[in-house]
Amino acid sequence: MNAIFKNDNLDKLEIDATFDGGWESGIVKAFRKRMQQIRAAGDERDFYNLKSLHFEKLSGKRKHQYSMRLNDQWRLIVELEGSGESKKVVVICIEDYH
Repeated sequence: MNAIFKNDNLDKLEIDATFDGGWESGIVKAFRKRMQQIRAAGDERDFYNLKSLHFEKLSGKRKHQYSMRLNDQWRLIVELEGSGESKKVVVICIEDYH
């Protein structure tokens, strides 16, 4: 799937090996791994099939968003745009869930 970023720092975090954006190294490594998995996926069904992602739809005023686990504490928040072959993952933010 194609990915776009709502925040330029997240784009830089994926492509610049020297940039950590203030995140600890474990979060940066997990983020880059998730981005590889996002780009390799055919569609969101692949995310549900990877149990380690804990891919889940959020609720309430965030019902249009999804989360993926980076570790026990941190989650990657994404949105899905488009449909079919043109579907994209919009990377919104990294959030502390504790």
